[in-house]
Formats: sequence, C-alpha cells, structure tokens
Amino acid sequence: MVDFHESVLAEAVVTALVPAIDSVPEGALVDVTCGAGGHTAALLARCTPNRVVLVDRDPAALEHARRRLHGAACTVDFCHAPFADFAAELDRLGVGTVSALIADLGVSSHQLDTAERGFSFRADAPLDMRMDPTRGETAAARLAAMTVDELVRVLRRYGEEAEAARIAPAILAARPQTTKVLAEVVEQAMSARSRRALGKRIHPATRTFQALRILVNGELDQLDRLLEDGPARLAVGGRMGVISFHSLEDRPVKQRFAKLCRAPKLPASLPLTTAELEARGFRAHFGVPAEISRKGVVADEAERERNPRSRSARLRAIERLHPGWAPEPSA
Repeated sequence: MVDFHESVLAEAVVTALVPAIDSVPEGALVDVTCGAGGHTAALLARCTPNRVVLVDRDPAALEHARRRLHGAACTVDFCHAPFADFAAELDRLGVGTVSALIADLGVSSHQLDTAERGFSFRADAPLDMRMDPTRGETAAARLAAMTVDELVRVLRRYGEEAEAARIAPAILAARPQTTKVLAEVVEQAMSARSRRALGKRIHPATRTFQALRILVNGELDQLDRLLEDGPARLAVGGRMGVISFHSLEDRPVKQRFAKLCRAPKLPASLPLTTAELEARGFRAHFGVPAEISRKGVVADEAERERNPRSRSARLRAIERLHPGWAPEPSA
C-alpha cells in the first residue's frame, strides 16, 4: 500500500479546534474526511475528546486510520460514507453534541499516488477517479455517456478551463480509457498559445482532470450539504474548520461562513437590545476565532517546503456562540 503523507495545516487545525474540544467536554470530534487520520491524530496528541467519529468514502483510508488510531484513549467510530452524509452517520451512532468538526477537501496523497485509482496523469492507469472505488461510475463511463456540450460545461464549471470548446470534442472523439491517453488528448487539443502560457508550472491536463474528478465524485454538491448541516450540529462553543485547495471550494466556504458570522440588522424601535436578543438565543452569531484570520490560514514557508501539497491549502474556521441559532438556506 502507498503511504499516506503528512496532513496539511495540521498545526493550524490543532490551534483552531482544541479550545472547542476543551470547552465542550461532552462533545464529539468529527472528522468528515478522515483520510489516514492525520488531523485526528494531531488533535488527540493535544486533547482527549469525549468521542471521535471518522467519516470517509474511501475504504483504504478508513483502514489506514483504524490502524493509526488503534489504542486511542476515547471511543472511535469509523464510518464508510461520503462526507455530506456525516449527519446521518451521527444520528445512526446516537451522537448529538459536536464540539469540533474538520473537513479536508483535498484528494489524499494515497489516492493521487496509487496509479490504479486513476486520479493522476503521472502514471498510466484506468480512468477511474472514484474516491469510493466500491460504488458509482468511473470517469471513463461518465465520458462515454456525455455530449460535447455537456462536457464543455463540465470543463468550464469544474475546471475553469478556458479551452473547453477545443478540448471537449477531442476527448469524446478519442473516448479515452486510461489517464495517459486522456492527458495526451488534452495536450494535443490545447492551443500552442495556451500551452506556452502554462509553461512547465502546470500540466495542460490539470484542469481537465480536476473537472472530471469533481464531476465523478459530486464534490461541490457534497460541499453544499456539508456547509448546510455542519454548523447546525455544533454545540455552543463548538468549532468547524474546512480546508480547501482551489477557488471552487474556497469560495462557497468563505461565503457561507461570512453569512453565518453576519449579525442581522435590528430596527431602532425594537424594545430589546441586541445583547438581550443574543442572550435569549434569538439569532445566530458565529464569531471567527481570534487565531483564524478573515482570509483564512495558509501554510507557512517551512510547511510549504516540507509538504508541497500544502501550497494551495487554506483553512477557514467558525465558532458557534449562541444556542438559539437556526440554519438559513445558503442560497
């Protein structure tokens, strides 16, 4: 088995979430994208939650986390499920109070480095890209059922690919079954000008691979559900952190968290003060913890040098301050 590498922003996650775990001792720590259990292991080295719930859609990741966290000083539950289904898993386990919730939206090192998973163009492999290899359609199967217009929309929306109109028909004409063929088709379809603009920094197929991976795994739909359900499960004093790796992930996180932190405007004629309303639990108020900047936390130079996959990572965190908060739709 390929090793799972260092979890990104682990120290920042510890700084953000340990105070919540300490202040809500009856609550559970929930890692909805546990991977190899790196973030949970870092947290358990600094505090002892009442309970830990680990969720991942990848059975290989869960097995690695199970071995890594064997002997933990608290109850640890492992759930094979997409991260958007974490609330249903908590209900199934009878977990009500959540002190801390963490989500790392990146593809794991194991998934990228295991060639047969089909996430990377660095090695030739079947075009799979499923984070859960036990269910769902592969990338090759999804491509086989798509029209050019559909694929153009996918490449533009999920890959922000400017040359989608050139790339999509070339892919569907070739009907690639392997990562190497897909990467070659994309590179050949792209204009020379675009290839020169990318230079050696970014492979021409990077955006196409990202778009297909997001499509196959429903990642943005999953994120929307997480941003709806996550804050609602926090106890008062509980915190939620999300690590994103590109603007398609970070933008909805930033917008949702900003909306939750925004206090409602109160009419001047209202007989109760804002403080009194807060004390009665009439409104939600999520405050950004002091150690988490409004722009999020990024890796320092030492971590970027040590762990190149941390270079695009950004952590945003929120804290629940009032018990009377009720969720509003994000849209």
